[in-house]
Parts: sequence; C-alpha cells; structure tokens
Amino acid sequence: MTTPEEQDDELQVPRPPGLPEGFRIADWELGTVIGSGGWGTVYEARTVADGTPVAVKVLPTGTLGPGQRAALGELVAREVRFSSGADHPHLVRTHAVCTVEAPELPALDGAVALVMDRAEASLKDVLDAAGTGGPIADADRVLRGVAAGLAHMHDAGWVHGDLKPANVLLGPGGRVRLADFGLAAELDGTHAHLPPLGTLDHLPPEWWSQRTGTQGAVVRPTADIWAFGVLAHQVLTGGLHPFPGATARARSLAAQTYARGAAPLRLDAGLDEDMRRLIADCLAPHHAARLPLTADTVSARVEGATGGPPRRRRRLVPAVAAGLAVLAAAAVAGAAALGGGVGTRDDDRDRDTPTATATGTARPPAGEIPEKSDVPEALRPVIARAAHRCTDEEITPALLAAMIKAESNFDAQASRPQSEEYGIAMWTPSVFRAWAVDGDGDGDKDHMSPPDAISTMSLYLCWLDQRFKQAGLPKKDLPALVAAGYRTSDRTVIEERGVPERVRPHVDRVLRYLADYQGEDA
Repeated sequence: MTTPEEQDDELQVPRPPGLPEGFRIADWELGTVIGSGGWGTVYEARTVADGTPVAVKVLPTGTLGPGQRAALGELVAREVRFSSGADHPHLVRTHAVCTVEAPELPALDGAVALVMDRAEASLKDVLDAAGTGGPIADADRVLRGVAAGLAHMHDAGWVHGDLKPANVLLGPGGRVRLADFGLAAELDGTHAHLPPLGTLDHLPPEWWSQRTGTQGAVVRPTADIWAFGVLAHQVLTGGLHPFPGATARARSLAAQTYARGAAPLRLDAGLDEDMRRLIADCLAPHHAARLPLTADTVSARVEGATGGPPRRRRRLVPAVAAGLAVLAAAAVAGAAALGGGVGTRDDDRDRDTPTATATGTARPPAGEIPEKSDVPEALRPVIARAAHRCTDEEITPALLAAMIKAESNFDAQASRPQSEEYGIAMWTPSVFRAWAVDGDGDGDKDHMSPPDAISTMSLYLCWLDQRFKQAGLPKKDLPALVAAGYRTSDRTVIEERGVPERVRPHVDRVLRYLADYQGEDA
C-alpha cells in the first residue's frame, strides 16, 4: 500500500475513462464530472423520480491490485459507517451505496458508487480561484461551519483523518459541509488506526515519526486540530499555506523542521489577532501541546473571533494562549508527555489537558509533597513538575504521589506480567508507545523511565478530572474517581456514576496515602 512518503498530495491509482452523461446507476442519472481524486470521480446527478440533485462518487475496482482493492473496501466501509449515522447540517451524508453495471466499460463494471448530498463547489475550488493575501468571501461563515462539523464528529467519537479544502463542500444558501469520510475513523479509546494515507501538507508532524503497525497508522483528534489550523490559514489568506514550499512534500518537510524547533512558525501578517492565536495553537508542534485544544474549544473560539452566534455547550477547559504556550515550550524541550491507557483499562479517551506552571510562593500551596514523607527525594521534583502542568486543583503533587505509591510503591522496576503492566506508573508498553513522548529529554520514549511515565500519568489524570466534571460527577469525589478511572476507564466510572466495586480496595489505598501526605503538609 502506498504510504505518505511515496505520494505527493494523495494516493494515486490508475484512472479509467469516465462514465458518459445520462448514464444511470440504480435510481440516479449522472451528469458532468464535478471533481476527482486519487480513488475515483464525483459526478453531478439527479434522482430520476423527482429530479432531486445529488452527487455520485464512483470508485472503480477493476484496475486495482489486491492490496489496493482491500484498502478501497476499507475506505468505503468507513465512509458508509460514519455517514449513515451522520446527522448534522455541516456534514455530508451518504444516502445509498450502489454497484455500477457497465459491461461495455470493463474498467468501470462493478465499481462502487456512493450517492451523497450535492454541493456547488469545494473550498479547494474557491481557494484555487482566489487571489492570495486576503480572506476568501464569507471566510468567517466557512470556518464556523468547518469547526462546527468537526466538533460534532469528535463529540460522536470519530476523527476525520483527511481534513483539507477539497473535503469541504459549499452549497446553496451558504451551506458548509465536511465530506469524504473514507479516512474517518471511530476512536477506540484515545485513538484510532487508519491506512497510511492522507494529504502530505495537512498531516501533523508526528505522523512522520510514528511507525505503522498491523492495524495501520495511529490517528488522534489532534491530527484534525492541526489540519484545521492549516485550513484556517488558507481560508484567511486566499490559499496561502502556513508552511513554505512549492509542493505538498516540501511544505510537509517545512512543518517537520518547525516541529523540531529548527524554524519558527511564520503566519501571515494580515491575520486578525484572535485568529492568529487560534491558528498558532492549532499548529502547536507536538501532539501533547495540542491536547488542550479540543474541536469544541476550536469551534467556540472561532465563533468568538468571527462574531458568530453564541452556542450552548458543555463545560470545557479554556484553551488559554498562555497555557498552551507553556505546554508547547515544554513539549519542544522534551518535558511534556501525553496521557495514555494504562494496564488493562477498558477505554482511554484523548487527553484534553490544560497546562500550568508552578507558583513561586514562599509556602507551598496545599497539595504539595510534604518534606517528611516517604516519597523519594529524586522523584519529588519530577512529580511536582508533572502535576503542575494541570490547572485543575484536584491534580496535585500529593495526589500524583499517592497514585504512584499505590501503583508501584515508587519502584521503577515494578511489574505485573500477568496484566502486562510495568514501571513506576504501571503502563502497558503497547499503549504507552502509542501515546507517549519523550518526558526526560533523552531523545527516547520509555515506559520504564520515571519522568516519561509520571508525566504521562499526570496528563491522563488531568484529562480524567475534566471528563468527570463534564459528566456532572460530584466534585468532592474527584480524587477517588480519578484513581478509579486510572485503573479502569473514564467510560466505566461515568457509566457506574462512581468508583466501581472491583477497584474499590485500590482506590481506598490511594485515598489513605493522599490523606497521609495532606496531613503532613498541613
């Protein structure tokens, strides 16, 4: 299968001749071609019965090799599975899946046809026709629509995976819809797996450093956040990409250079300040630095920056620019780590974690590790730095220390082979590899490294804390709920509305240790 390194803009396969105007597929009659991509061709069409306009995407299979045919089948299945349940004004729906019967055209006979909502143009068409340097017409409306559609997808547990101008469709009445869900993936906890496909200059920098396993490449919601930052810059500058280069490959290399800290982020000088900050946050160089910026917060900030109508939404972590800058700087220095599933937990959602720096007060605030405690001296600054990256008051160094004591008794070589849990924070190696970044600046990512494991643990606890607040669980119970979520999952705790009985003994130990640390601190 073609990987991003082997393509330019997107996967290309042999393209057969098109279907003639007037060709009928089931209940729809085709018109002219309105777009094409690596896999197939999109036609304008109408419903024979009543003339309702639709679009039909034809995906040939006859010229594909076995591997490509399998990949195409997977993409079609993804698109249909997501689109059949999509119910949002900013998402295109697939209404039917048909088989092309054209024995006179062997290359197209047996092709898959997807019948979808019709649009007048794609955002790519508009950008291609625009003069660079200023926003396109109705730029604010377009960005609001894209952000709202993306937020709906993420709230439903899906990642788009290929957000770019060609996959934003513009229709009558100012309609804006996200389209092409062939790479859309349903999250399995914190992440999903996709074929190693995508558009080079809209992929986040971390895409290039991760390995593709048997399930495919790991994709997370933060990949869509990065892609939105690229797209927003293009919309507001008439098509200018935020990274220099004459080709998609060159732009992707420039983005990787920026992510390594070897080049600054240079955004267009004409951007509005609010949108400049938002785009910079979306283009934070590392996955960990983009974690605080959920699609919901992006949508809310777009609404605020463009004067859109306020929308009621659940309580969210404020994506404050200063906080993001702190985490971004920490990530560049190798000090940030991202949360991940641990042990045999049921589920691990993506970490929407805020950041904060330690205060410089003379007397440590409540929750600091007391001097007279059993927490090893060498671990105290590591634990404190990790905990201080979270702004939620419940996630303190004392709680983090109590959690680590309950997990491993501060033993960096601890292990539970029967459940595949290892190290000071008892990570499952495969889960850690999928999520962790270098936390101790040694250029590696190791679940047995206390700084890596502890930083990752802290950010995960911060995310759990936010999840349980959003779910309306009692604030007074949050330390216990967080400890339970670390042993099971956010979903399990929320569904049971409290600490599951099977982890109650473990949670009680955490609370006893926490009380000891807080008592000595008092």
